[in-house]
Amino acid sequence: MEKTTLFDKIWDAHVVRSVPSGPDVFFIDKHFIHEVTSPVAFLNLEKRGVKVKYPHRTIATPDHNVPTVDQDQTIKDKLSRMQVEKLRENCKKYGIELHDLGSAHHGIVHVIGPELGITQPGMTIVCGDSHTSTHGAFGAIAFGIGTSEVEMVFATQCIMQSKPKKMRITVEGEIGPGVTSKDIILYIIAKISAAGATGYFVEYAGSAIQSLSMEARMTICNMSIEMGARGGLIAPDETTFNYLKGKQYSPAGEDWDKAVAEWSKLKTDDGAVFDKEYTFDAADIEPMITYGTNPGMGIKVLGNIPTTEGMEGSNKTSYLKSLDYMGFAPGEPVKGKQVDYVFVGSCTNGRIEDIRSVAAFVKGHKKADNITAWIVPGSKEVEKMAQEEGLVKILEDAGFELRQPGCSACLAMNDDKIPAGKYAVSTSNRNFEGRQGPGARTMLASPLTVAAVAVKGEICDPREVFQN
Repeated sequence: MEKTTLFDKIWDAHVVRSVPSGPDVFFIDKHFIHEVTSPVAFLNLEKRGVKVKYPHRTIATPDHNVPTVDQDQTIKDKLSRMQVEKLRENCKKYGIELHDLGSAHHGIVHVIGPELGITQPGMTIVCGDSHTSTHGAFGAIAFGIGTSEVEMVFATQCIMQSKPKKMRITVEGEIGPGVTSKDIILYIIAKISAAGATGYFVEYAGSAIQSLSMEARMTICNMSIEMGARGGLIAPDETTFNYLKGKQYSPAGEDWDKAVAEWSKLKTDDGAVFDKEYTFDAADIEPMITYGTNPGMGIKVLGNIPTTEGMEGSNKTSYLKSLDYMGFAPGEPVKGKQVDYVFVGSCTNGRIEDIRSVAAFVKGHKKADNITAWIVPGSKEVEKMAQEEGLVKILEDAGFELRQPGCSACLAMNDDKIPAGKYAVSTSNRNFEGRQGPGARTMLASPLTVAAVAVKGEICDPREVFQN
């Protein structure tokens, strides 16, 4: 009997038809949409006189463009307001479930899906957003699609997709103190580069991965796209099942038992072959931070920016251009560099576990005077839990500003922008030029490192700041 990977098992079960020497017609279980990539797709449906084939398989929420203050008031930005209004109109017209601004389950699309139990093992999930790979943490095939594909899913519940190659990344051993899943994934990307997994779908494995909570696994899978992968996934286990049990959309009663029995089969067979494999030692992973303009340009917080030794031609030119944008020099340390903003939030690190960890570290401390500190929950549910658990008071006492749910300062599509030339240490997923605002300089790090930077006012090692 052929040995197959977890990815193969899910993929092959969803192929409706294979096109000879071409892509597969691939069935989609769940389709998440938001206000930015859906309006044109809806418009094209209307022009063609086509209906949404399975409205119950689509879930909507506005997140990218929404303000994170005064959400009960009319959105001031005209384009953002139009996009959110169009999403409301289209969801009403086509009978699509919408978690709107102000509703109990509004939030970032990749936060509310798992939170509600919509995301489940063995599913295929797409969204017009590259970080759809987040949902792979549940043992699902999840990936971002373009607007034309959003339209295709609306009309047929399928897309045309060529099967990617398979990669396994194994991280073995125990994670050290002060090290989080964000450090693990930044470490991996720094090792294999921002293009190292291009053309692959990645399965994460090993004892270090298995020891992670569901929220931490979501952080890992979320950033798969940042090394060029089509997506990433982790085999479901007891941690997955415990997280999903009792969620609003999870199976219940006998259906739950049947579901767990099926989900338990979703794992890679011993001896299954991957196209490429990497293995890393968890003991080598320390708190990480980026210094350049792509997520692969990362180092240990206590490390030095790489020199140009061995670099030639365009590689050297683009490297120096990146450092020039950031105001850094080859070979220098990042520790001790002053920072202006810190941001905790996004679909990468805007979950309750992230906010709990920051609150625990800053309790009894004050942010530095030179720091503007924003905490943005990934959903109304996260916001509610933070309030009920007393985290909001701890954070506000430390000088942090807690905002309302949304993508916020992860990207410059709303009002939460970092001013030109200013440095931000951010828990988000990308540090491209202008990602957080024109001229903004972004350094990616874990929530713990962000908390330490906020208190110290400069780049530092969280293990040194919070020794007790």
